Amino acid sequence: MTEFRRVAVVGRTGSPHVVDSLNIVVSALREAGVDLVFEARTATMLAESDGVPRSAIGQRVDLVVVVGGDGSLLGVAREVAHTGVPVLGVNRGGLGFLADIAPDQIVEKVAQVMAGDYTVEDRFLLAASVHRAGESLEVGVALNDVVVHAGSMSRMMDFQLFIDDEFIYEQRSDGLIVSTPTGSTAYALSAGGPILHPRLDAIEIVPMFPHTLTSRPLVVYGDSTIGVRFGDAAATPKVSCDSQVDLALSPGDEVRIVKHADPLRLAFPIGHSFYESCRSKLDWATRLGGRR
Repeated sequence: MTEFRRVAVVGRTGSPHVVDSLNIVVSALREAGVDLVFEARTATMLAESDGVPRSAIGQRVDLVVVVGGDGSLLGVAREVAHTGVPVLGVNRGGLGFLADIAPDQIVEKVAQVMAGDYTVEDRFLLAASVHRAGESLEVGVALNDVVVHAGSMSRMMDFQLFIDDEFIYEQRSDGLIVSTPTGSTAYALSAGGPILHPRLDAIEIVPMFPHTLTSRPLVVYGDSTIGVRFGDAAATPKVSCDSQVDLALSPGDEVRIVKHADPLRLAFPIGHSFYESCRSKLDWATRLGGRR
């Protein structure tokens, strides 16, 4: 395993609990003898003198440690995937499928990773591009999902779905969730999509409240090109990448979604299990009557 000598630290802002965990992480990393680099806002939170911009956090380091929830890790993923630097998540948010280390495990798990007892999983991202009159206008990147929606919660929209330029169907619904296997336990799961193992080379397409009883989630090959074309009925359509980056659309635009060129390298301590995460975070272990 690669020895980590220079480690970047990123924390979610606005939470005293995150600051407490950040201090424990920093102490554990200094105990391991590594050089530390702080993201700019994280440096301010910790009263550190120097910080680097989020866009540069993956440069010239061997590992990025993110303290927050999965949302914090999603934001960092888009910034560092192209560098090939592994990302390790410490959970101070909700479910924590990506940020896997619990607050009471920080000292033990960080020391374990610094000692070389870790695994790295490559998770592919999606790239969504907006096309208008044959020209590509904007590109957004997502680790979890790309969501195409009407731009207003009170409106449905009409659109056509294409896979590798083959017409699949025309639909009237609240929108469409296009998810990676990593994102299959997020928004796509809430919308009724299947859980995909994160190592699958597949893309999940989940309709959002379709105006039909026969429209079901669809799983396609990971190298597919997914096209969504809008008619005039969609007055203010939008594309949302990981619910953090929005791309504005106009009627008649097409969104094309493909696998992003650079995967995220996600680090876990030895012993991490996707199925154990499902059991604990999705409550699979609970029997009827509340017994385990």
